[in-house]
Amino acid sequence: MLDTVVWATDGSLSADRALPYVKHLGSDNATRVLVVHCVELLVGGPRSPVPVHPDEERLGSKIERQVSDLAGEGLTASLTTVTAGAGGAAQAIAEVAEREHAGLIVVGTRGHTLVGDLTLGSVTQGLLHLGVCPVLAVPAGENGGG
Repeated sequence: MLDTVVWATDGSLSADRALPYVKHLGSDNATRVLVVHCVELLVGGPRSPVPVHPDEERLGSKIERQVSDLAGEGLTASLTTVTAGAGGAAQAIAEVAEREHAGLIVVGTRGHTLVGDLTLGSVTQGLLHLGVCPVLAVPAGENGGG
């Protein structure tokens, strides 16, 4: 049994593909779903710091709705938003997972090109490398399920 499952999401369609797995894992009322969103910031520019994703406000709102929907479906769900410098999302997510004693991190992967299909993505790779707990990587193109 998992006490806490982390769903690491950037609000992308790739991350959304992992949501059915999160719902399935969180359907056990004893399992808490902690949604972690990392806002990556560009630093060093004249308007520093600036979010890496220009539509960060829209993505944040979407993720808040998803957490509300999870709670509305009876899951114990909450949102933690963290910030990191560009490229630091995996470390920030891993720190939250470790602090919250997560038993699993669920992420969606991207695969936009042949090379992309051969790699998992920098955040997923980073989470696997950091090894704070097991990682369930839902591949691009996967319809989800449980």
